[in-house]
Amino acid sequence: MKRIMSVAVLILGIAAAQKRTQPARKLAPEMLASHNQVRASLGLWPLVWSPKLAAYAQEWANTLLAEGQFKHRTRGAYGENLYEITGGYAAPAEVVKSWANEAADYDYKANRCRKMCGHYTQIVWSETKAVGCAVAWRDGREIWVCNYDPPGNYVGERPY
Repeated sequence: MKRIMSVAVLILGIAAAQKRTQPARKLAPEMLASHNQVRASLGLWPLVWSPKLAAYAQEWANTLLAEGQFKHRTRGAYGENLYEITGGYAAPAEVVKSWANEAADYDYKANRCRKMCGHYTQIVWSETKAVGCAVAWRDGREIWVCNYDPPGNYVGERPY
């Protein structure tokens, strides 16, 4: 009986791990498609996926998780969007949608944010050509990082 219980626990553990690793395998196409859907709504060129940016994003997501922090790199070479969720898991489309929803707070005419809109304007920054994203999770905390090249959000410039 004890052996059966151990096998059942092992199987459940493997199933849970597979559940979390499956989205990681799908991350690139889903994140890219979600970003490009937002850009297409404005007639902007699609972004391309950058493994280099994804690796850069993964390193930062892992660092934030390990250090228990949630902040932008202080001297990052690329544009950056961050997303955090505790007690659950997010899908790539949910993450991008949360940033894209900031469009409601962006006043294009005045080129100003009413509240927070910098994540949205980075997604739709017309000069940005590439994106790479990553996620790190542990103990019910999940951190998403996307990096953009070239970066956007220059003061006084319109995103598109």
